[in-house]
Amino acid sequence: MAAHMGHRLRKGATTGVVMAAAVAALAASQAPEAVQPPVDNAGGDHAIGAGDTTPPGGGSATGDSPYYTALPPLNTPNKPGASSNLPVITGPAEAGIPASVYSAYKRAELSIRSTDPDCNLPWQVLAGIGKVESGQARGGRVDANGTASPRILGPALDGNGFALITDTDDGAYDGDTKLDRAVGPMQFIPSTWATWGQDANSDGKKDPNNIYDAAQAAGLYLCANDRNLALKADLDSAILSYNHSTEYLNTVLSWVTYYQRGTHQIPDGTGVLPVDRSDDVGRGNRPHPTTPLPTVPTTQAPTPRTPEPKPSETRPGTVKPPTVPTKPPVTPPVTPPTVPAAVKVAQLVIVANEKLTTTTGSAFTGAPRVAALDAAGKPVAGVAIRFEITGTTDTRFAGGGTTATVTTGSTGLAASPALRAGAKTGSFTVRATVVGRTLHAAEFAATVTERRADTLTRVAGDPLSATTGTSFTQQIQVKATDKGALAPGVRVTAVIVTSKTDPKESTEGPSFRRADGTSVRTVTLETGTNGLLTFASGDLLAGDKAGTFYLQLTAPGGGTTFIDLTVTAPPTTDPEPTPEPTPSGSGSPEATPSPSASPSA
Repeated sequence: MAAHMGHRLRKGATTGVVMAAAVAALAASQAPEAVQPPVDNAGGDHAIGAGDTTPPGGGSATGDSPYYTALPPLNTPNKPGASSNLPVITGPAEAGIPASVYSAYKRAELSIRSTDPDCNLPWQVLAGIGKVESGQARGGRVDANGTASPRILGPALDGNGFALITDTDDGAYDGDTKLDRAVGPMQFIPSTWATWGQDANSDGKKDPNNIYDAAQAAGLYLCANDRNLALKADLDSAILSYNHSTEYLNTVLSWVTYYQRGTHQIPDGTGVLPVDRSDDVGRGNRPHPTTPLPTVPTTQAPTPRTPEPKPSETRPGTVKPPTVPTKPPVTPPVTPPTVPAAVKVAQLVIVANEKLTTTTGSAFTGAPRVAALDAAGKPVAGVAIRFEITGTTDTRFAGGGTTATVTTGSTGLAASPALRAGAKTGSFTVRATVVGRTLHAAEFAATVTERRADTLTRVAGDPLSATTGTSFTQQIQVKATDKGALAPGVRVTAVIVTSKTDPKESTEGPSFRRADGTSVRTVTLETGTNGLLTFASGDLLAGDKAGTFYLQLTAPGGGTTFIDLTVTAPPTTDPEPTPEPTPSGSGSPEATPSPSASPSA
């Protein structure tokens, strides 16, 4: 990697110009606290509309969780450029930043400027965000290594007033295995920390609760997407990517301006913690993620010193206790930032399988594959690539999901898990994006078509016949093949027709019996794993009309066949002759003369 992260397009400005508007807003008010500039969304925590850039990864570093809304006092502590090594009792209490927290901000600025000078990151931006996110690590309650104790946790991100983010870290950072929470002095959500986390104090851990690690990670996050924070548009974009709220932007900028006009260090644990948060009004008064510290007086009385006894006053036989030297504060070495692999990516290119096709119920023969490249066209390893199935389809990745995240290897390549089509036909898209970046997505077109059969043949069997009012008892079995191979899973349409040359659904005669007892003359069936389609005995009713009908079978791919259906009327029997009635008054029947007999004379 070059001396800084990628090529930037310089736009030309200075940090002092960036803050002019915020300074003017503060100076315009005569109230004890500054009045925020007008905003276009009175609710505060809402997207501010056109012109805003999308935060890295499509979200925000904090999940848009609550933040402190208190503004700095109007009277700035000192003139611009004043010494930062002022005594504790100098200047308003709000101007004091706990020593470890102050050190972390300064070191993050120095570290990031060495690798990304074009970002122009001022440490006061980190201080402004740290103030509204955690009150400078709850007034500097950190241990000698800079780790917050106890850890700082935001409320569960359940979607009620802020983002809905289900657990992404199995509770590793926030102790919550159901929902995510913002963590640490800079309030990173676990999924963002997974991409941007740093080990700035060289202790072998990337800990969001450590102010050194968190400050450096926040600085890198703000510099993402080739931002130049000396430009107001880029500075606004960076802060909004942290928490997408106009109120948040204005509050942070107010503190940035305040700290730029002078500040000083105070002992860890003695800072002033704000009390008003963005979720205190209209959000059910959710409990604060931490318990506020008691207000620390702006001045501290010196600790009385016990005078040492003079040598002449030391009694014989007494031992003077040794003087224990005061240990200097732990100062971690300046560690160059570990630039997330995602930041190095300049483009995501399609390597293979740009167009994917398969048939219903089948696996796709290829998987989408992309390469992550830097500005010089070289592969970038260790990049998290997110593959997502979009569109109306029941196609799924192996395992049944519609999304999958894959990390690029040493060649910069990443392939999605195997894809398998469901029962739905049609087109959809598989999108590949870099996790933590807003680069152009690589898109793969995919199509699912019906399974095909170019031939349908009845398996040998008796001719089909039945009498009216009964059903066909002979078995009907049809074999489907495609290019000579058995064709399983093919949807075959069966229709009763009266003509092979003009096949239209018949309005009388045979019909199919459905499970609910009704009958129809068109059904759709599917061949089994052996490519066979079987009609069970009794599935086909003869109907009440005698005659010759046809069962037409058609499959996608051109396979068609007709099966003759003969319906006959039941046989009729002649009734026995009825005897002639006997004439009345006669004792016996008269003899009937033979036709050959001659009439009497």
